Amino acid sequence: MLIEKEHSDGLACTGMDVTAGTTLDALQEYVADMERERGFADDGPVEKCLVLAEEVGEVCKSVRGFSGMKLDVTQDRYQDVSQELADVLIVLCALANRVGVSLTEAVAMKEALNRSRRWEDGVEAM
Repeated sequence: MLIEKEHSDGLACTGMDVTAGTTLDALQEYVADMERERGFADDGPVEKCLVLAEEVGEVCKSVRGFSGMKLDVTQDRYQDVSQELADVLIVLCALANRVGVSLTEAVAMKEALNRSRRWEDGVEAM
């Protein structure tokens, strides 16, 4: 759903309200708008890739905490897994935008390929 938002400087911009029913294509558009608003639009794909790796690491740490594994108690407590997964998705959308990939189309194409594959348990190497 598109909404009109007003910035603190009084300028209005068209944005999107992210809801549970938001499509992946719409989310990519939202992330592009959000990045322009927040001053991240000039970051290149390398910067986004590095941020994505950092965010995936934060997911791993939050899953460790969620799973009850030991964490360094001198550091900040782990974040909610859902928040960290959301960060990964946001940065993934930003990276896809940088390289001109529609994630919806990419997933559809990849799943078409995956459906033709055979999946078996691993076999010990000889």
